[in-house]
Amino acid sequence: MEDLLRDVTRRAVRYHDGLKARGVAPSAEAVENLARLRGPLPRKPAGPQEVLALLDEVGSPATTASAGGRFFGFVTGGSLPAALAANWLAGAWDQNAFSFASSPAAVVLEEVALGWLVEALALPAGCGGAFVTGATMANFTALAAARDDVLGRFGWDVEAEGLFGAPPVKVVVGAEAHPTLLKALGMLGLGRGRPVTVPADGQGRMRAGALPPMSKSEPTIVCIQAGNVNTGAFDPAGEVCAAAREAGAWVHVDGAFGLWAAASPARAHLAAGFAEADSWATDAHKWLNVPYDSGLAFVRRPETLRAAMAISAAYLPEGEAREPMRYTPEASRRARGVEVWAALRSLGREGLADMIERNCRFAARFAEGFRVAGYDVFNEVALNQVLVSFGDAEATRRVVAGVQAEGTCWCGGTLWQGRAAMRVSVSSWATTEEDVERSLDAILRVASGEAGGK
Repeated sequence: MEDLLRDVTRRAVRYHDGLKARGVAPSAEAVENLARLRGPLPRKPAGPQEVLALLDEVGSPATTASAGGRFFGFVTGGSLPAALAANWLAGAWDQNAFSFASSPAAVVLEEVALGWLVEALALPAGCGGAFVTGATMANFTALAAARDDVLGRFGWDVEAEGLFGAPPVKVVVGAEAHPTLLKALGMLGLGRGRPVTVPADGQGRMRAGALPPMSKSEPTIVCIQAGNVNTGAFDPAGEVCAAAREAGAWVHVDGAFGLWAAASPARAHLAAGFAEADSWATDAHKWLNVPYDSGLAFVRRPETLRAAMAISAAYLPEGEAREPMRYTPEASRRARGVEVWAALRSLGREGLADMIERNCRFAARFAEGFRVAGYDVFNEVALNQVLVSFGDAEATRRVVAGVQAEGTCWCGGTLWQGRAAMRVSVSSWATTEEDVERSLDAILRVASGEAGGK
C-alpha cells in the first residue's frame, strides 16, 4: 500500500506540473488511445500498480486540463491544494458520512463546514444544510422541502400520501431558469412544463413587475436565480421575496455559483435580498474550488429539511449528534464535508473573498480585451461571466471550435436569447494574470484567422 500511494503521488504531481505546458483539450491521439481501456472484463486479477500505470499512461493525456488556470468552461474551478489533499486523505479514511456512529470525524467536519458556509454566504443563522452531489441535487433537496411545506399548510402530507390527489402546486420560474432547476422540478413530480414563466430582461433577470398573481389560497413556490449561467446576472430578490411573502409563497434560490458573491465585500451587493428566501442551492466545486461532487442545499428551517428527508429503521442509529442521513437524499455517501472544511480553513474569509474578486477582475479584463478588438460583449460583466460574439453565428462558432482546437485555453459556446456567443467563465483559484493575457491573445488570434501554436 505504501509503495502504491507513493507511486500515485508521484504521478499526480507530475500531472499537475505539466498543466502549464500542455494544451487544455486533449489531443486526438490521446482520445483515440482510450481504446486501450476497453475490452471484456479481465479473467485474471491485475496488480494495483499495473492498473494505476495504465490509468495514468492512457487516462491522464486524455483529460481536459480543467485543474489548470486556462479552463474557462462550464463555471468549473480547479481544486484548491488543501481541498485536493483533504480529498485524498478522506479517501484513505474511507468513511461513510451518513451518521455519527459511522464516522464522528466526517460528521463533525461537515457540521463545522456548514456553519462556516452559512456565515460566508450570508444566509440566516441556524438554517439547515445538506451535502449532496451537485447543484441539480441541491435544487432537488431544497425543493423537496419546499414542496412538502407548502402542501403541508393545506393539510396534505406528501411523505405519507405522495402527490396522488394533492392540491396543485403553482411553481413560478424566470424565463432564463437553469435547466437543472427544471429537471429537479420534474423529478419531484412538479413537472418541467407546468411552471409559470416570468419574462426576463436582456441580462436574464426575472422582471419582478411581471410576476403572476399569487395568493394564500394556493400552494406556491417561486424560484429565483443568483447568477445566470451565461451572464452572471441576479434576479431582483428583494422585490420577489416581498411579493412572495405577502402571498404566503416559498422562495427558492438557485445560486449554483452566484451565491458565492456574498462572500466578497466588493460583490456582496449583487446578492442583496437573497437571504430573505426560504431555501438555497449552490455548488462548492464551482467557486469554492473543491473536488467533484460537492453540492449544497440550505433550508431556513432545519426541521422542514429533516421532515422531507426523513428515514427510519431499527438498525439506523439515532443519537444526540446531527445525523446527516436525515438531511440528505442519500444514506451512504462519501465525506464531502472534509474537503469543504479544508478549503474554507485554508482560505479564510479574506482568501475566499480575494479568490472571487480576482476571478471577477479577470473576467472584466477579458471583456475589455474583446471590446478593444472590436467584438460585441453581450452582458454586463458584473461577476465572472463574459459573453462575446465574433460576428454572425457561423463566425462565432468557428472561433469557439478554433479556440478549443488551438489548445491554449478552453471556452464553450452558447446561445443567448437567440444569438450565438462564446462563454468565458473565470472560476479557478489557479488562474493568473499571465493565463488571462495568454488566453486572450490566443482567442483574438484565432478570431482574426491567425491561429498559431500554443
